[in-house]
Amino acid sequence: MLTAYLNGFGVSITLIMAIGAQNAFLLKQGLRREHVLPLVLVCAFSDAMLMTVGVFGFTALTDVLPALAPVMLWLGAAFLFVYGAFSFWRAWKGGAALDPASGSATSLKAAVLFCLAITYLNPHVYLDTVLLVGSIATRFEGVEVAFWAGAVTSSFVFFFSLGYGARLLAPVMAKPGSWRVLEFLIGCVMWAIALGLIFKG
Repeated sequence: MLTAYLNGFGVSITLIMAIGAQNAFLLKQGLRREHVLPLVLVCAFSDAMLMTVGVFGFTALTDVLPALAPVMLWLGAAFLFVYGAFSFWRAWKGGAALDPASGSATSLKAAVLFCLAITYLNPHVYLDTVLLVGSIATRFEGVEVAFWAGAVTSSFVFFFSLGYGARLLAPVMAKPGSWRVLEFLIGCVMWAIALGLIFKG
């Protein structure tokens, strides 16, 4: 149970940490202290809902089509290798930095609608939370609930930490070099998970 929980936590938080529009937007709002709680809840509950569909829906599907699980594990590993490669590319290329002062203040409604848009209109969110998390969950037959609980916990931990800890990160994340280090670390973890899927799948 604990192993499944920790794996769910680790896989989910690594995927969420990947730099994207959602995280950058939430980080910027956290730096400005604008609508942090509702935005954090939108992000965390959205992830939780999608991962619920992924873990339990995917498990039910593989019960009907057992040959699907190994295929999706290999596809998941390939996806993670590509994902990691893009992180390494961004780390090598550099140039990213966060300027919290850019842009004007937004209303709560506009901020929530924008957050929902960059969450649900991003195809990667479905690959990450539904297909990838769902396929990895099939490795923990009988303890999928523990894996799901770990994945959901990591979403809440990450988004609350990002939203409310943003001001602590402001001096660091304003430097392009910090984003390069983060992207490199994300790439390493992505490839490590992919290798784990290949050799344990």
